[in-house]
Amino acid sequence: MSDLNLVPTQCPLCKDADDVEIYPGTFSPDSFSAEIFSARRLPDQVHYRIVRCDECGLIRSNPVIEFSRLDQLYEESLFTYGDEVENITKTYVHYLKKLLSHGAKKGAYLEIGCGNGFLLTEAKKLGFEKVIGVEPSCDAASQAPPKTQESIVQEMFRAGLFEDNSFDVICFFQVLDHIENPLEFLEICYRALKPGGHILGLNHNVDSVSAKILKNRSPIFDIEHIHLFNPDTMGKIFTRAGFRPLQVTPVANYYSISYLIRLIPLPGRLKDFLVSLLQSAKQLRVWVRLGNLMLIGTKDPMKGNDDLFLNE
Repeated sequence: MSDLNLVPTQCPLCKDADDVEIYPGTFSPDSFSAEIFSARRLPDQVHYRIVRCDECGLIRSNPVIEFSRLDQLYEESLFTYGDEVENITKTYVHYLKKLLSHGAKKGAYLEIGCGNGFLLTEAKKLGFEKVIGVEPSCDAASQAPPKTQESIVQEMFRAGLFEDNSFDVICFFQVLDHIENPLEFLEICYRALKPGGHILGLNHNVDSVSAKILKNRSPIFDIEHIHLFNPDTMGKIFTRAGFRPLQVTPVANYYSISYLIRLIPLPGRLKDFLVSLLQSAKQLRVWVRLGNLMLIGTKDPMKGNDDLFLNE
């Protein structure tokens, strides 16, 4: 595996704390392609070596492929979940409305990892005055409607991409698990958010019932995921980045039955048969609390960016 240029990772909360191995890696050189790093592919039980921080309990992959190659893979990744956009939209709008119930202003809205911009359209419908999306995938951004494309910045989210104190709301859905340094990512969000602004993150919950039952057969243990959070570690990392968590809770997703079958670790032929059988029954959809987690937080209006000390 040395030709893959694997690099070690640190716990973003505890730095040099010791790790405990949970699962050995199951990947190969063939695991690193644009197809594999495309969102919502069929779960394949391919993942890095999985460890737990001995101090705070945060779960992460260690080591991982070099970060410059990761960025390239996400730029080359494909927009492959068009059939599920309607269901995903219903889920994310539901939680965006929960964010608004905490008093978020409908001014400038930023979504990191916006795909083809489907939620940017919905944010506009909810009354946001300005919407901006950031999306690394060339394929996903290119599939946005022409009007929406004007609102998408096609690159990786990074420091300096936006001016400080630019946004009233920042959202990211199923993104934080993929981030090389989630604390630094959140600190950049903190700077981009206006004082009194709100942040919403939705990602996998490593303490969910499904993850505990399926263990490393769970879809959350995946070659794309570098960090996996539970309510405690998610609250801690947002707090460390300067935010004040307002709500940390498991969430339900709106899924088609056929997509749920895709997530279950069944033998390949049986899964293919069931998915094919149910493809024409996409109207069969349910709300299910399968294993995701949401945090809503705010940037204290009495604090400025000078109160934040970025990682060195």
